[in-house]
This record gives sequence, structure tokens and C-alpha cells, in this order.
Amino acid sequence: MRMIRAWLSRLREVFNRRPDRDLAAELESHLQFHIDDNRRAGMTLQEARRQALIKLGGLDQIKESYRDRRGLPWLDSLAQDVRFAFRMLRKNPGFTTVAILTLALGIGANTAIFTLVQKILLRSLPVANPSQLYRVGDRSDCCYYQNYQNADGDFDLFSYDLYQHFKETAPEFEQLAAVQAGGGAYDVRSGAAPAVRLRGEYVSGNYFSTLGVGAFAGRPFSDNDDTPGAASAIVLSYRSWQTNFAGDPGIVGSTVDIETHPFTVVGIAPPGFFGDRVIAFPPDFWLPLSSEPAMEGANSSLLDLDTDWLYALGRIRPSSNLIALQSKLSNVLREWLASRPVYSDLGGAQQIPKQHVVLAPAGGGIQRLQQQTGAGLRTLMVLSSVILLIACANIANLLLARGAARRADVAVRVALGAARARLVRQTLAESLLLGLFGGAAGLAVAYFVSRMLLALAFPHSQNMPVDATPSTPVLAFAFLISLFTGAIFGVTPAWISSSAHPADALRGSGRATRDASSLPQRALVVFQMAMSVLLVAGAFITAKSLRNLEHQNIGFATSNRYVAQIDPKGAGYTADRLPELYGRIRDAFSALPGAVNLSFARYVPLGGNMWGGCVMRQGHPPPRADEPCFSEWDRVSPQFLDSIGVPIVRGRGFTAADVTGAGSVAIVNEAFVRQFFPNEDPIGQRFGRNTPKYAGSFEIVGVFADFKMGNPRAEVRPLFLRPLAQQFTAFTEPEEQAAEASSMFAGCIIFDFARAQENAEELIRTEMMRIDPNLTVFGFDTYDAEVAANFSQERLVARLSTIFGVLALLLASVGLYGVMSYSVGNRTNEIGIRVALGAERAGVVRMILREALALAAIGICAGALVALAVARVAVSQLAGLLFGVSATSASMMALACAVLAASAALAGYLPARRASRVDPVVALRHE
Repeated sequence: MRMIRAWLSRLREVFNRRPDRDLAAELESHLQFHIDDNRRAGMTLQEARRQALIKLGGLDQIKESYRDRRGLPWLDSLAQDVRFAFRMLRKNPGFTTVAILTLALGIGANTAIFTLVQKILLRSLPVANPSQLYRVGDRSDCCYYQNYQNADGDFDLFSYDLYQHFKETAPEFEQLAAVQAGGGAYDVRSGAAPAVRLRGEYVSGNYFSTLGVGAFAGRPFSDNDDTPGAASAIVLSYRSWQTNFAGDPGIVGSTVDIETHPFTVVGIAPPGFFGDRVIAFPPDFWLPLSSEPAMEGANSSLLDLDTDWLYALGRIRPSSNLIALQSKLSNVLREWLASRPVYSDLGGAQQIPKQHVVLAPAGGGIQRLQQQTGAGLRTLMVLSSVILLIACANIANLLLARGAARRADVAVRVALGAARARLVRQTLAESLLLGLFGGAAGLAVAYFVSRMLLALAFPHSQNMPVDATPSTPVLAFAFLISLFTGAIFGVTPAWISSSAHPADALRGSGRATRDASSLPQRALVVFQMAMSVLLVAGAFITAKSLRNLEHQNIGFATSNRYVAQIDPKGAGYTADRLPELYGRIRDAFSALPGAVNLSFARYVPLGGNMWGGCVMRQGHPPPRADEPCFSEWDRVSPQFLDSIGVPIVRGRGFTAADVTGAGSVAIVNEAFVRQFFPNEDPIGQRFGRNTPKYAGSFEIVGVFADFKMGNPRAEVRPLFLRPLAQQFTAFTEPEEQAAEASSMFAGCIIFDFARAQENAEELIRTEMMRIDPNLTVFGFDTYDAEVAANFSQERLVARLSTIFGVLALLLASVGLYGVMSYSVGNRTNEIGIRVALGAERAGVVRMILREALALAAIGICAGALVALAVARVAVSQLAGLLFGVSATSASMMALACAVLAASAALAGYLPARRASRVDPVVALRHE
């Protein structure tokens, strides 16, 4: 020991003679190199230090070497720090691996969520100068309205004539285009190839020029394509051209059949262009608005002055005042509404003064998917950020414990004259390297997690314009977050570890029950526990919400039932041929083993679509504009209710006799009776839809039990059903007759089997091909999956919240376990003395466990308060994500606290149990 003290004294004299402190770094680097070399040779740490000091005899040579290199810039010093950090990480592969994996999970989760936020919420349309685009309207309504749209007077959809009126009266727009709000699926045939089901969208002739988009091949639409009598033309999307037409360049100029109507392909849109909005199913092709009457016949929305079905978006001239233009368009809207009886009659004129439009930026697209997923993505971003903070706290704890273990080494370096700033810099370099390595691993995690999220959120989407490939902003985000995490979890450990006293090099470790790092370690554990409460409670709340959604009483049966989607109209069938087609399908499938029921419907319950209209009672005045009169409705075959297990509670259901020529009948649900026939017998009552002229159209012959048709989150709404085979012949207007005939085309077939069928899809598709090869089954699924598709967003949020909650629980438990293990190791002498003096081992366990539970209790209480405060502040955002459970649910919060308390007890018990087994003799010799 005298030799060591002499060397330390000599080194201090050298440093005192040299004001340039960087010599200390040179000497300590040599010293650390020799210590590492001696440890690899099998020496104890104390012997390795002693031998290293002996080897460091050539001080004059070291000083001369330093003088030769003193002119190097600061970059050389940084390189030394980086090399030293690499060496330290390589020496501790276990610590390095755990730290990088922990950071990869935290950074990867954040980067994955940010990828989706950037691709969905922050992206701009791939068009020219997207910042100049504005939409007339700010909500994503869909798809058809024939009256006022929103209770607050906000108008977002417009008829074709009103759109044209806007164009004529608003020269402030350089161009104003119109696009169909909904879009549709159509059978498309090219040559002799089988029909494919593609999505189309009607747009105005100036659509592409308004967006500033050209064509990859051919040409885009022009105004000449959107005029009555113009040749039928379509523009294909690039992805559809590649996927459905094999990238054939000869497709431009050729003819394809859409629902038996010939169209000429005039162009292919550029790669990456997906339309005017970010949606799960973007258009495969675009059609001019002028072709809509030919496709829809007399049921055309284009020819109806009062059907609102178009979005309007355009480029505003730079000199225009947005507020003045918005006010002007609102006045134009009100004048138009006052001229239309459907809006002004029956007290509707009182609603006109509050009707208005809002000019909304459209550079990011018509905000449909953004509005649907925005709350969920923002919530997930907050949760993933909390995970990152917990991961940082965990790494900081590891670094604090590691710094404490290296206290003697640092003390020797301080004794050699190492500057504290250099020690802090070296430790920070180590933590920053960990952050960068964790960020690199996190990018790989983020890529796979992003793909998983997209698959979970949009399981049936094949052409969604959102991919998991990290973009430049995402890469920049990952890099910055890596540096941020490296800095945030490295600062405190670096500062504390650099404060070692030189005297620590000359005495053994473990003689104190506390050190400078113990308080920060405990504070970090409290922080981890507090943040974990937020995540674990969120996991329980979202999981319960999803369970409530999935196990609610929807009112109909789905087990052993399958849904096939068809389009007889696209296959060339007319209304008069439908009964024969339905009969052939029914006969073929009734002979299958295990078949119980087969039924046809225009739309199936919770299938994503429905019709609706205002109910007019016979013998009663028409409802006022502010009087609720809405009812959902559908067309179904006689076996429909039996095929979904819904009973008739009064009267009768449909029979084979309910066809055209017989009395027009309908059956209604109990909610319909409660709203329109309270305290009355509905059987025999008559009603109509939308127009007082036809108030006596349908006779109610039966009442069926309530079930949810459209929105699984809402209460059961009024619903009436009409026979699929019965055409109402009293309509006088051609468009009414066309709409009635069109409603008789079934869109879905429900197959009810006695037991699950392993090869149901293959069996049904094969049988349908045998019946008619042109009748394509373009969608097939179990009814359970059909209903579950309604909850994909909620399922995504619930699953990710659960993953985040479990991860937070593990990280917090590991953090507590690490702190308590370090505390036990630091107090080995104390515990040995206690045991030697007669302390019971159970008492030692209680002492350590009490300390662990105290830390956990503080964190859990603080976390519960934070979680409640956050939930109350964000209640409006969370309301759309939760069903049947409150964001401030006391029971879920208590359950989360109990789970964390149990995990804390386990994390504290393991070190406590090890402490109780300390041998007093060994403990008293502990260094």
C-alpha cells in the first residue's frame, strides 16, 4: 500500500506542476488499459490496480508523448471518449445487451407510432402545392343526404347543381373540383379475363388539373370528358394497373366493361397518387361525373337537385381572404336552400339561417381516416412516450448501479488528476452510444411493429396508401429520440459517478448503507411505478371496453354462419331475372350437408352499410324539420330473420307470397314501434318513406326483436324490413321506379350451418361458379369476422395498451428489483452484523421488503393521482375509444394498483430472501 500511496503522491505532483489538465486523461487511459489487461490475466481488482501503477513508471515518456500530441483538436479528445465508451460496453456484454433491448422496445414503440402519425395525420397529398388546397366543408360525412346534414348547421356535402353554383359565384377559386363522397365497388372485365371487383370514384373533369396531377401514361381527365354525351372514359390508379392489369401498357386506349358498361382507359395516374384522401380502400379508378347517370340509370344522384353526395375542393387564389370567402359561400348556401322546397317546407325554413360552410385546408386530404384514427393514434403516442420514459429510468438505474460498482476505479482516476468534466463526458459518451445502438435496434422493431399495426387496424386493406417503410422525417425522429434518450438517462449517473473521492480508492467498498446514487435510484423507481400505473390502468380500461363491445348483446346470432358478397347487377342480371337466380342458389345450397338456412339481403347487420330515411305515417301530418323521423331499412328474403336467429314477437314474418302484385308489406323492430307507434298496436298500420305522397305505402304485418343494424356503439335504432322479391309499383317518377328496382338486387348471402365448416369458402365459391361463372363472389367471411371488423380500431388500441401495460409492469418491477438488489449488496456488512447479533431472518426479510413496498406505495399513489388527472383532462378524446367503461373507472384503477403492488412485493421479496441468507462470517469479510 505504501508503494501505491507513493505513486499517487508522485502523480499529483506532476499534475500540480502542469495546468493543462488533459494530461490526466492521457495518464488515466494508460492506467485503465493496464488494469483491464491485468484483470484478463486473472488478477483481483486490487492487485490489478497495484500492478498497473507499477507498470506506469515511465512518466517522463508519457509526458513527452503528450507534448508531441497536444496540438490535436478537440475532435481527437472526443474520439478517445468514444473509444473508451466502446471498450466499456464491450467489457460488459450482459449490461449492454439488456440496455439496448430495453431502449429498442421504448424507441421502437415510439418510432412505430410516429410512423403512423406521420403517414396518416401529418402527410401531405402527393399533389402540386398542397398548401394551396382548401375544401368547402370540414367533416367527413358520407354518403348521401336529402335534407339538413348536421344539427349545428355545418354543411359538408353538396348536390351537383349546388357545386356548379359555387363555381359560378366564387371566382376566388382558381379551380374548384367535385369528388364523390363515398365511392363504390364494381365488377370490371377486360377482354376474356374474369371479372375483378374494383373500387371506383366519380370526379369532375377538372379533378386532376385542380390537384396538379398529370398521368404516368395516357392523359388525365379534361373538362371535355365531363360533359353529357362525351365518350365514357376512366383513369386507372398506378397500383391497380400493376396489380389487376399486370402493368400492361396496352391497356391505355383499350376498352373495359364496368358493370356491363364499356369504358375507354384514357390514362394511368402517377405512382404514389392515391386520390384526395387517405383511406383504407383508395380508388382503383376514377370516372367522370357525367358518366354517373349512365351507370345508375334513372336512380342518378347527378340529376337529382336535392341529393347531396359530393365533396368540393379547390385552389384559392393567393390574394383571396379566407374568412370573407367562407362568409360569402355560406350566404350562397343559404340562398340556395331557401329556393329548394325539401329544405324550406315543413318548418325547415327556420333552420336555414344557421346553415353554413367551413373552409378547411385539404393539403393533407379530405380528413376521413385522420378523423377516425386521430384520437387513437394520439393516445398511443402518449402511451408509447411513457414507455420510453420508463425505459430511460430503467437504464439510468442500471448506469447508477454500474457507476457505484466502478466507484473505486473512478476514485483512482480522480486521484491521478482526471478532470471531472472529462469523467462526465466519458460516461455521457457511453450513454449516448447506448442510445444510438438502441435507436438502430428500435428502427428494426418499429418497422415490424408498424406493419403489425397496419395489419391489425386494416386487416382487409390491400392497397392502403400507408406503408411501414420509415420516411426521412421518421428516421430523423428516431435519431433525435436516440440522442435525447442517451442524454436524459446519462446525465445524472455521469455526474454522480464522477464525484468519487480519491480516498475511496484506498478503502474497501460496501461499508456504507447509502451512497450518492441511492436517492436518485429510489426516485427513479418511484417515477417508474407512477408511470406504470397510468399504462396498466389504461390497459385494463381499454381491454374492458373491447370486451364490452365484443360481448354486448347485438341481438342476432353469428356462430356457424357465413356471409358472401355478390353483385347480380354487375353480372348482367335484370330485376325480372332475380327470382330465378335466387331460387337456383337456394336449391343448390339447401342440398349441402349441415345446411340449415340460406337468406339474401341487400345489406347484412353490422356489415358496414345500410339505408335510411324519414318515416311518414299514414293519416298523420308530416314530421317537422326538427322532429326525429329517421329509420334504418333493408331488403331481405323470407328466411332472413331465421338465418340470423331473430324471433318474430308479434304478427308474422315474410313468406313466399310476398311478391310483386301482392299487398306491399313491411316488418318493423320494437324500437320502430316505440318511436312511431307508442301505446298503439302497430299491426295493420301503414307508413311510407321520405315523401308524404307515399305515406301509406307499406302495411306492417309483423314486429321482430331488436338487433343492431348499423352502429354497434349506439342504441338500437328504428328499423323496418321489406321483402326482397316485392316491388312497390305505385311510384310515378322514373327515378323513384329505378331506385325501387335497384333495391331488389341482393348484395349478400347468409349461409347458416348446423356446425362450423372447415372448407366453407372453397365449397361456396365452387358451387357459385357452377351456378353462374359470371356471378363473382367478391367477398367471403365468417359472420363472426364480419362483426369483429367493426371493432378493429378498438382492438388495436386495446392490444397495444395491453402490450404497453405489461412492458411497463416488467420494466418497473425490474427497476425495483435492481435497486433493492443493489441496496442489499451495499448493506452486506450491516446485514451480517444484524444476523450475528441475533436478528431473525424473517425480520431481515421484513426490513428489506418494507423498504421496497414503501417505494412502490409512493409511486403507485402518485401514479393513481396522475392517471385520474390525465383521464379527466382527456375525457373528450377518450370518449370515442371507450364503450361501457369510464376513463376514470375506480375499479380499473384499483385493479391496476393491486397488480403493481403484487409485482412490487415479488420484486422486493427476492432480494430480501437473499439478504436473509447472508452468512455473518462472509459478510464481515465482504469488500
